[in-house]
Amino acid sequence: MTALDSGAALPKTRTEILPALTPLLIALAAFPFIGSVSTFATLTLNSLAMGMMIFTMASGLTLTFGMMDVLNFGHGAFIALGAYVATLVFVPMANWSQADSWPLNLAVFATALVASIVVVGALGFVFERLLVKPVYGQHLKQILVTIGGAIVIEQLLAAAFGPAQIPLQLPASFRGSIAFGDAEVERFRLLATGIGLAVFVGQLLVLNRTKIGLLIRAGVENREMVEALGYRIDRLFVGVFMAGAALAGLGGVLWGLYRGQVQPSMGGEPLVLVFIVVIIGGLGSVGGCFVGAILVALINNYAGFLEPKLALVANILPMLVVLLWRPRGLYPVGGR
Repeated sequence: MTALDSGAALPKTRTEILPALTPLLIALAAFPFIGSVSTFATLTLNSLAMGMMIFTMASGLTLTFGMMDVLNFGHGAFIALGAYVATLVFVPMANWSQADSWPLNLAVFATALVASIVVVGALGFVFERLLVKPVYGQHLKQILVTIGGAIVIEQLLAAAFGPAQIPLQLPASFRGSIAFGDAEVERFRLLATGIGLAVFVGQLLVLNRTKIGLLIRAGVENREMVEALGYRIDRLFVGVFMAGAALAGLGGVLWGLYRGQVQPSMGGEPLVLVFIVVIIGGLGSVGGCFVGAILVALINNYAGFLEPKLALVANILPMLVVLLWRPRGLYPVGGR
């Protein structure tokens, strides 16, 4: 297959602009009710950071469903494990983490990220081989099996570390806020925003600009054709599942540091948001997941500021509205 042939094998679709503009439209609609420019800017910037944390966790689930057609309800356990691995790094390196030195703080943080990615990615391999592989193409069994796997992992974490909360403090250099005019944004939120953007750009580049990404997308469309060319599509799918688990672990580190503590059941808290974002974005769409994460975070923050009682339903309402407008999500993937 030549480069021209492989490029022609995948149909090119026209990208719609309006769904991508929904976060901007929501921000413009909320501004008159908030009134203060500084308050609006602070809420918006903090929402972007929260959206990037949600996207980092949700992108792994989007990847496994979009590329493999696997509904993984054990994703929350991967998030919790990532946070616990970060704790195992931060506790023995507390002197570096609490030192007034950004190189040492950054070294501890980077070590925690790498360790979580490696450990949770390895667990993803075992999880896929033992639990997911026997139920490919059977969504109901996938749901039951992955929920069972999540319960087992959660109980193992409770047995190993105890059910009580364990503090997870931010490195000294990541605390405090940075002023942008009259608006203030926490330093850690800015860091989380940068990581989320890097994850988004990295996924787009891998899926659209590399041979591996081309093979994965082609395998989704026509598995038999790719295997007839001599490629082991099952190995590619294992790699995709490991990548999805690793992204959940990465998001778990950010979520644990944001909360300031970890516990075995912590993965269940963001899992609802993760599924909402995946549904809003369009099942399997990385770009849709990115837009959906920002949209959910903006609505959540604006509603919490304007009317705290609305915050209880602010996560569900955008999903209902989007599905009434576009039943398959903002950027649906063909066949989903």
